[in-house]
Amino acid sequence: MNAVRRALPEDAAEVLRLRQVMIDSLAPSAGPADWHAESLPGLRRRLAQPDGDFGAFVVDCPERPGTLSASVVGTVEYRIGRAGNPHGAVGFVFSVATDPRARRRGHARACMEALLTWFRERGVRQVHLTASPEAEPLYASLGFKPKPDPLMELLL
Repeated sequence: MNAVRRALPEDAAEVLRLRQVMIDSLAPSAGPADWHAESLPGLRRRLAQPDGDFGAFVVDCPERPGTLSASVVGTVEYRIGRAGNPHGAVGFVFSVATDPRARRRGHARACMEALLTWFRERGVRQVHLTASPEAEPLYASLGFKPKPDPLMELLL
């Protein structure tokens, strides 16, 4: 397996491609990928800030130079502290994807482990994510537990 590395600004288009792979696997009718061009500059800016609160880790595809086999992306968010997390740092994993041609090789696990290390280095004491049924075994093996969280959403 190839080594995990921190994503760079020049990886942005590939990170978006893999995010689309993830989106398509969850909601095949989610619509066209015409949002990539608009998202690309912002993603490049975040990838250029290695000390920021945005972390992305990737595995290169050795058979196809310039492409990625897998990516994992998360952020550190601030919430008012509480018991068990007095500093309020919360990690959120929001994009985990493996190219269909590179699955079952441990790439997503390796990227997740790198992201979890990055979270720990930033003082994060809890990490949230949403999981597809197919990904639940991976997250459970990393220590994640289901949480009955009454998430609501408002689109503005």
